[in-house]
Amino acid sequence: MSLGGSAQLAANRRGIFAMTGAMAAFIVNDALIKVVSRSLPAGQMIFVRGMVVVALILAVAHATGATARLGDLARRRVALRGIIDASATTLYLASLVHLPIANATAINLAAPLFMTLFAMLFMNEKVGPAGALAVLAGFVGVLLVIQPRAAGFNAWALVCLAATLLHAVRDLMTRRIAAGVPSILIALASAIAACVIAGIYSMVEGWRPFGLIEAALLGAAAVAVATGYYFIIASFRLGDVAVIAPFRYSALLFALLLGYVVWGDVPNPLAWCGIGLVIGAGLFVIVAERRRANAVAPP
Repeated sequence: MSLGGSAQLAANRRGIFAMTGAMAAFIVNDALIKVVSRSLPAGQMIFVRGMVVVALILAVAHATGATARLGDLARRRVALRGIIDASATTLYLASLVHLPIANATAINLAAPLFMTLFAMLFMNEKVGPAGALAVLAGFVGVLLVIQPRAAGFNAWALVCLAATLLHAVRDLMTRRIAAGVPSILIALASAIAACVIAGIYSMVEGWRPFGLIEAALLGAAAVAVATGYYFIIASFRLGDVAVIAPFRYSALLFALLLGYVVWGDVPNPLAWCGIGLVIGAGLFVIVAERRRANAVAPP
C-alpha cells in the first residue's frame, strides 16, 4: 500500500477500529451462545445460527457480485479449508459452553503460535532462537490457562485446544488458496460446512423445542458473526497488517469484561500469568514476522 504518511496513519486507524470491532462482535457471539446453551444443545445452536449466517453471507456475496463465481466453492483447497474451519468452530463453541469465556478466548488466541510452529516443522520457515522461545513461552501460557493438573480440571479445555490447532491449520491453508478467489466465498464455504457438521452433531445430541427468545438470541449471534467476518476482512484491507494484527488480542479484554459482568468469572492467578504469556508471545511473533518480511522484501 503506497500511501502518504498522514493517509497511511488514517488507514491504520480505520483498520484498528475495524479489527477491534471484529473482536467485539465475535465475543458478543460467544456470550450469546453461552446464554442460549442453558436451554439448547450445542449442535442445535450451531446449526440454527449457521443457517442464518449462510443466508447473510449469501446476501453480501450477491450484493458484491461474488455469486457469479460460486463454482469456486468446489475448489479442493477452498472446500477443505471450509471443512477444517467448520470443525474448529464446532469444537470451539462446544467447549465454550463448558468453559469461562476468557479462558476459551485465551486458548483460541494461541492459534498464531501454532501457525508458527507448523510453519517451522512442515514448511521449513526459519524462525530463529528468539521466535522459537516465544512460541515455547506461549505454549507455557496455554498450559497455565488450561491447568491440566489443577483441582477441578475441565477436560473441555482440551477440546478448545484441539479447536485452536485446527484454526492454525485453517490459517495456513488460507495462504495456499488462489488470490483471485473472493474472500466472501471462502467465508461462505466455511459457513456451509459448519451447518453440515453441526447438523450431524445435532442428530447425535438430539433437538429440543425452542421459543422466540432463543431464536432471537441465535439470530443476534449470527449477525454478530457476520459483522465480525466483515470487519476482520476490512481491517486487513484498510491498513498495515503488522500494525493492525496485534489488536486481535483486544478480544481478551472484551471476554474478560463480559465474563465478569454476565457470569462473575475471574481468572485465577495462574490463568492471569498464562494470559499474559500468550499475549506477549503472540505480539513478539507478529513483530518478528514483520521484520522477516521486511528483510526479504525487494527494495
